[in-house]
Amino acid sequence: MSIRTPLIAGNWKMNKTATEATDLVKAIAAAVGTESAVQIVLCPPFTALSAVCAAAEGTHLAVGAQNMHDKTHGAFTGEVSAAMLRDLHVTHVILGHSERRAIFGEDDAFINRKVNAALAASLKPILCVGELLAEREAGTTNAVVKRQVELGLAGVPAGKAEQVIIAYEPVWAIGTGKTATPAMAQEVHAFIRSLLVTQFGAETAGRVRILYGGSMKPDNADALLAEHDIDGGLIGGASLEAKSFVDLVQSAAKSLTR
Repeated sequence: MSIRTPLIAGNWKMNKTATEATDLVKAIAAAVGTESAVQIVLCPPFTALSAVCAAAEGTHLAVGAQNMHDKTHGAFTGEVSAAMLRDLHVTHVILGHSERRAIFGEDDAFINRKVNAALAASLKPILCVGELLAEREAGTTNAVVKRQVELGLAGVPAGKAEQVIIAYEPVWAIGTGKTATPAMAQEVHAFIRSLLVTQFGAETAGRVRILYGGSMKPDNADALLAEHDIDGGLIGGASLEAKSFVDLVQSAAKSLTR
């Protein structure tokens, strides 16, 4: 049995007003708000963070942000700092999502500064890594993932490494309806864990959770979560509706008995 607690995180992206977000949290909490065997993290847009934190109070639901800046304060219009997130009782933050990399031009060095800033502020970073379709077809998946993991975690103290969560998101499987087979996903997850062994040692690597972020849905979750190195999911579309998200949490709970 794994020593790692399964984690299901919902990345709502640019969806849900504060009112809509509150309704969704209440529906999720009513179904799995007392679930303690699986860690559940909800990541709404910035404008809904305060409302979601309030709605999640008294439940086992944790709240994460979708991004943050690496600086503590300053002239960075439109950005938020780690301290601002902590002040709302946010505990997690998604960093390096493929959309931030592709649309907003974030590179490994910038993402790495965010990872270290998050850890310094006692936030748990969810570091996203993954290859494009062209990179997979060119056979460079491992090279791309290796670069993103090693550069993304540069300077992270060994004592804080297990606070980091890695999310493997094959970019070609996000929002396309395509999904890596469980065996394909497991192969990359195992490779990521081997990189963590090299960087932080086997004991720490064995405690870091690696999530699958490539269109996990209720109809494929059981098979994916049965794999040894897949410790949960970073969920996009299926996190926007309570029933589908709750189904994924229940799949993660079932994985503990296999």
